[in-house]
Amino acid sequence: MDWKSEIDAAAARIDGHVVRTPLLQLDAAGLPYSVQLKLEQMQHTGSFKARGAFNTLLGEPVPEAGLVAASGGNHGAAVAHAAHRLGHAAHIFVPEMAGASKIALIRSTGAALTVVPGDYSNALQLAQDYEARTGAKQIHAYDAPATVAGQGTCLREWEAQGLAADTVLIAVGGGGLIAGALAWLAGRRKVVAVEPETSCALHAALTAGEPTDVEVSGIAANALGARRIGSICLDLAQAHLGDSVLVDDDAIRTAQRALWQSSRQLVEPAGATALAALISGAYRPEPGEKVAVLVCGGNIAPDPLQE
Repeated sequence: MDWKSEIDAAAARIDGHVVRTPLLQLDAAGLPYSVQLKLEQMQHTGSFKARGAFNTLLGEPVPEAGLVAASGGNHGAAVAHAAHRLGHAAHIFVPEMAGASKIALIRSTGAALTVVPGDYSNALQLAQDYEARTGAKQIHAYDAPATVAGQGTCLREWEAQGLAADTVLIAVGGGGLIAGALAWLAGRRKVVAVEPETSCALHAALTAGEPTDVEVSGIAANALGARRIGSICLDLAQAHLGDSVLVDDDAIRTAQRALWQSSRQLVEPAGATALAALISGAYRPEPGEKVAVLVCGGNIAPDPLQE
């Protein structure tokens, strides 16, 4: 696939529907070097997911039965938001572990919502059943070309803004975001995958040489808790990924606090996971290596301002 052309087309398609998120230079957080951040938690519905959702809805026909999506929370909110903006019906399936704030965010869009026991895989099964029963269009959270191309617009945009780094650290769940990054950069910059120790589908697949099921848990599981990495992501990672590292929950909490204390950026655990690799030393840049971090989500639970 000509990923550059697909991502260029996605960028033109979603222009005006998504936020051009800002950059921030982080010169604190206990690090002896400066780190450039891209603040995708400032995207519509609080994560990068709106990019893939809008690209899919604007680039493919939507049936009369509408849309269906399974999600740990952020993807569902993005699909529901895009569907509402474009005038489509949507039914979102999320696991209970999505948490009250993400569930409330989805409900606020007016989409139909089903909350199911278990994790993302349970929600996906029910979403697939709904698709087969109704003819609704399934919007996959990460393992679909339109989703990956949409997420790739984030790195395209970042380079246009002046990405000042040799290496970019990106948190990984199912792999849509890092797949988009790898597809766009295609080895021109080093990309480091960062996953929680207890939710590490990409790391496990790279070790095994193929997608493999993993158990998921931990504080970032409602955003990074895919049991199996997407095949698109694994193919791109095997071709272009620079490194894969793991962080524990304590490191993620420390990175959350550092973002708040140093720059007043309030992010969910998944949004702090990539920075956690630098703060914890799971990834140690070489002397002179310039690093950047993609901050991917801001839907923290509980909502600090909820009445």
